[in-house]
Amino acid sequence: MRRTTAVLAAMLALAAAVLIATTSQAGAAPIKIMPLGDSITGSPGCWRALLWNRLQSTGHTNIDFVGTLPPQGCGVSYDGDNEGHGGFLATNVANQNQLPGWLAATRPDIVLMHFGTNDVWSNIAPATILSAFTTLVNQMRASNPAMKILVAKIIPMNPSTCPDCAQRTVNFNNAIPAWAAATSTQQSPITVVDQWTGFSTNTDTYDGVHPNAAGDQKMSDKWYPALVSALSGTSTPTVTPTITPTVTPPGGCTATYRNTGQWQGGFQGEVTVRNTGTTPRSSWTVRWTFANGQQITQIWGGALNAVGSAVTVQNVSWNGQLTPGASTTFGFLASWNGTNTAPTPTCS
Repeated sequence: MRRTTAVLAAMLALAAAVLIATTSQAGAAPIKIMPLGDSITGSPGCWRALLWNRLQSTGHTNIDFVGTLPPQGCGVSYDGDNEGHGGFLATNVANQNQLPGWLAATRPDIVLMHFGTNDVWSNIAPATILSAFTTLVNQMRASNPAMKILVAKIIPMNPSTCPDCAQRTVNFNNAIPAWAAATSTQQSPITVVDQWTGFSTNTDTYDGVHPNAAGDQKMSDKWYPALVSALSGTSTPTVTPTITPTVTPPGGCTATYRNTGQWQGGFQGEVTVRNTGTTPRSSWTVRWTFANGQQITQIWGGALNAVGSAVTVQNVSWNGQLTPGASTTFGFLASWNGTNTAPTPTCS
């Protein structure tokens, strides 16, 4: 009898332990993710549907997309809450103090921000837009000091009513990495997600601005690895960029390499090319050799030719002309493993 009682007691204790563990796991609060932006995010912003379902299918199920706006039809079931406000400018949202109310209503842990398209269209200077971004980031951190923030280099745009918008978009995107590196913190990292590279207004939009089905897929594909990294806690910013010495070879041109952000297995780099001569330049070529097997996976603002560890980057059509003292930048995403020694580039 005593043995039976002891066995029953042990079984009840085990069942209670399993029940407690199951209840604890089931009761874990989901990670709240706010998609923030304009019509590219919310009208209907079907890249969110693709992203949500990919996350679900790969085991990232304890998540909650949040926002004060409801989903719009994308033909599939998904968590469509968002803050994609059609026609909104980031500068207006910051100046009118609109974000704190949305944050108070939803309490996100992660923000995906594709914002600034309407600001660029309105010919607002990149520095002004990024100042608004800083205001928004400060408001996010006031809501959640450990907020993880994913900021997009916005997709290209080339509307028929704005012939200058394509170049304005490039100028704005080129300014984002340095702003992110200066604003990111260890507690609340900012990760730049390059939505611009590889996106075509001809094939990936239906009007030169808004993504079609192909564009939605590309946007989802770009968000996915950065968001998974944020969810797993492996995203870490580089608060103090690594800068290599500037080499001045004959020809009056310098190249300065910076590691602007690094995470497990990947990093973002930027190279500044400057005309140090006394006459205008019509082109430039930057070369370096990676020492640790790093490989560039995406590039913007330059034409890449990589053979093994040897990297050559030449100007593209819009940034080859440099007057004396003028500079331009190109950026890239790359992989690394173990060691990530900064190379010393040359310019010619």
